[in-house]
Amino acid sequence: MDSVTLKNFRCFREEQTARLAPLTLLVGENSTGKTSFMAMIRALWDVAYRHRAPDFKEEPYDLGSFDEIAHHRGGRGGRTRAFEAGFEVAPTVPKDAPGGADRRPYRFDTTFECVGTAPHPVKLRVSRNGTSAESWLMDDVWGGQCQTPTNQWAYVPGASGVRVGDDVLLVSPYYLTEINLFPRVPEPSSDEMELIRELLVGFYGHTIGRPYASAPVRSRPRRTYDPARVSRDPEGDYIPMYLASTYFQESQTWAGLQEALVRFGRAAGLFDEIAIKPLGKRNTEPFQITVRKGGNRVKGPPRNLIDVGYGVSQVLPLITELLRPDAPSMFLLQQPEVHLHPSAQAALGTLFCQVASRRRKLVVETHSDHLLDRVRMDVRDGKTRLKPEDVSILFFERGDLEVNIHALRIDQEGNILDAPPSYRRFFMQETRRSLGL
Repeated sequence: MDSVTLKNFRCFREEQTARLAPLTLLVGENSTGKTSFMAMIRALWDVAYRHRAPDFKEEPYDLGSFDEIAHHRGGRGGRTRAFEAGFEVAPTVPKDAPGGADRRPYRFDTTFECVGTAPHPVKLRVSRNGTSAESWLMDDVWGGQCQTPTNQWAYVPGASGVRVGDDVLLVSPYYLTEINLFPRVPEPSSDEMELIRELLVGFYGHTIGRPYASAPVRSRPRRTYDPARVSRDPEGDYIPMYLASTYFQESQTWAGLQEALVRFGRAAGLFDEIAIKPLGKRNTEPFQITVRKGGNRVKGPPRNLIDVGYGVSQVLPLITELLRPDAPSMFLLQQPEVHLHPSAQAALGTLFCQVASRRRKLVVETHSDHLLDRVRMDVRDGKTRLKPEDVSILFFERGDLEVNIHALRIDQEGNILDAPPSYRRFFMQETRRSLGL
């Protein structure tokens, strides 16, 4: 996703569009919608690519029922009957491939209404450059239409794609199942059929892995772990099992991952070594995770993960997810700096700059100035391949009953541009007070 649009969703009343860069930092006071924003990113992915109604209560987000999600305008305005969201995504076709020179984005939009007590998508639209495919729910029956710059066709309610000649073009397998074209105008030409095909195949062929969402507080460390099934979870409970499984079964992968983890541990001042300590001869027996922190001349003793600072166990799930070779292409990270010393928060900013790319996007909610400042300086100093345009800072500002999202930028010198007067007002007030002004 390259941008996200919201309207009447939670604290976001008027339509707002926020740019997502390879590294997007969400900043602002508590309870200004940053977590809701990330929850909608995952929900949009579920509707568009998973072809299912999203679960707004799925961990690590719990936004409640429809009445708790739809924006309340206050007074006689009451609660809105629907909320809308959408996103844009750039083509994945290489620029030198046939048709790759056209870099205009695909757009996906959806409208949610209350079905039972939960939000349910009742309208979906995929569009690009005047060509669109749309479906909507009316009286429990799905119908829709396709359109090109010169023509428009409706299709039978309850269908699941658009049959054009001998071709069936999927609009959304979740909502549509069989197809008969209902021409309102003359039959589509071969050029028009190709436009519809390119739109739908191009958009649905873009599918990437589901975004990984982390909880703001990760799992507590244990002294000893019993091998269990490896399955991702927001709190990182499974990370010890993943590390042990990699250690026992994929030695080369473990060596590379261990090296990357140690590199970050040293940069953050957290640990100089990390190891898996088997407590038996087989990989089905219990194990421990140990870390070692040394001095300038002497190595310290290996220590159990539970016996070191809580910051190590809190950051380990995040850095493992980021550094593992099969990492997802999009991360939604809540307060990754929890329990970390400022120097480690800064090191985390550097790691984000190293990991973020056009193929791996990070959306990070943070209250850490140390992390933000390190990102600015690393981009300024060219420490990684990340350019100023590869960083988006979204400042969430609370109004009366709504929140506005301000898109901030950084320049070549690391300065923050386009900030409203309220940005960092608290810090300036504290500085003046400290100076006795």
